[in-house]
Amino acid sequence: MVMVVGGGADEIELCSGGDGGWRSPAMQRGFEMVAQEFTVDLNQPLVFQVGHLGESYQEWVHQPIVSKEGPRFFKSDFWEFLTKNEWYVIPTIWLPVVCWYTSKSFKMGHTPPQIAIILVVGIFVWSLLEYTLHRFLFHIKTKSYWGNTLHYLLHGCHHKHPQDGLRLVFPPTATAILLVPFWHFVKLISTPTVAPALFGGGLLGYVMYDVTHYYLHHGQPRSEVPKHLKKYHLNHHFRIQNKGFGITSDLWDRVFGTLPQSKSVEKEKMMKQ
Repeated sequence: MVMVVGGGADEIELCSGGDGGWRSPAMQRGFEMVAQEFTVDLNQPLVFQVGHLGESYQEWVHQPIVSKEGPRFFKSDFWEFLTKNEWYVIPTIWLPVVCWYTSKSFKMGHTPPQIAIILVVGIFVWSLLEYTLHRFLFHIKTKSYWGNTLHYLLHGCHHKHPQDGLRLVFPPTATAILLVPFWHFVKLISTPTVAPALFGGGLLGYVMYDVTHYYLHHGQPRSEVPKHLKKYHLNHHFRIQNKGFGITSDLWDRVFGTLPQSKSVEKEKMMKQ
């Protein structure tokens, strides 16, 4: 059985896997070749299994299983609970924090127009951080037991199960931990009165990123901009996984030369060869 994701020249064909998931024909052909020395049991908690894949982990984790039903991560119900949350939890928790930090800069004497500019700069800073983290940290190559395990928790799980709706946004507990070094970074590059609003802008950029990411996987866009973003992001998951690292825009992919080519351009090049 074949399913088509996207449309037009950039449509992505997926075929049904024996485990009920969906993957591209190339991934399907290579699926049985992965992890010959260790077989992952998808019916058991995955986190402490994937490390045993060693060098085969990178191939295994980039063969996506497209199902809204996500796998179990941990045997412990407590740790399992911490890995899941609904998308709306992100703006509910973090938008009040954005407002609080922004108000601090306002109370220190900055005018509303100045605050607006600082917030935009903060969003811009986040967009570069979004690209950098995704390209250089989330797609780091690992082969050791703990390297594979940590990578799977950080981002590998999303590539293996890209439609898992409860793990598409970052857990608030992990976000709170990462905000500490981000706050110190913001203080380092700005003044005491600007730092709170700049931090708020960066955090606002993160909220925009997470809810956009969820929408690109589960929304049905009708206008051209979100349609383009959805196709661009699905290409990253199912066709060219070493390019297309932006989420909220393809700006930095264009700047740093990691924008994936469309299928039509690839076909034209192949025909000329």
